Amino acid sequence: MVYVPLPVQASAVGAAVQGLAALGFRGANVTIPHKGAVVPYLSWLDDDARAVDAVNTIVVHGDQMRGYNTDIEGVRGALTDAADGDLRGAPGLVFGAGGAGRAAALALARMGALVTVVNRTAAAAERLAALISAAVPGAGCRWIALSDLTAAEVAAQRVVVNATSLGMAGTGKVPALLVDTVTAGQVVFDVVYTHSETHLLAQARARGAIVIDGLSLLIRQAAAAFELWTGERAPLEVMRDAIARR
Repeated sequence: MVYVPLPVQASAVGAAVQGLAALGFRGANVTIPHKGAVVPYLSWLDDDARAVDAVNTIVVHGDQMRGYNTDIEGVRGALTDAADGDLRGAPGLVFGAGGAGRAAALALARMGALVTVVNRTAAAAERLAALISAAVPGAGCRWIALSDLTAAEVAAQRVVVNATSLGMAGTGKVPALLVDTVTAGQVVFDVVYTHSETHLLAQARARGAIVIDGLSLLIRQAAAAFELWTGERAPLEVMRDAIARR
């Protein structure tokens, strides 16, 4: 097997998904910005993918195109390691309402955290909060627009997640309000995966926060996808070593 990057324009998402079976693919990963866009072209969704209306893993199964979301388990696993697995009743802020934001918000809600979704576009934040509230009864997920976010709100969080692409090369930086308000004892999770520490994580570490980088999520979600495609246990140490050598 080989694993290759295939850039796809937004206008061609449907054709790309349909072409996977014709080209003999076992499956595919889906990344920014197509995690929601692929959903209408799939014949089946697992419960997690349906809950957040976003897919990061496609499995070609006969004549079916099956959609999964392994990001959710990846986020949960990374947070469990960093926060000793107990976030019940703890406030958690998710910046971003795209595919990664949906996974982070659902994972936090299932861990018992009190989730606040923040997004530049208020309508997207409101929709994600509604999805999480429906998926986790009693979660009471709330939302606010980025323009209404305050320093006090950020400082009050136990967990802060950057679930946007900001911080990746060529995308700009995470808003200073989030970066400059992090305090000691908070858990700061940046889903952006780079070999050097992002500006957000560097500043959070300097302030005494517990930091989680995007490579933790990348490896965990990839391992789950590998197992869906192959039916074999993922070679985690091999995968970690491959990333370390790049």
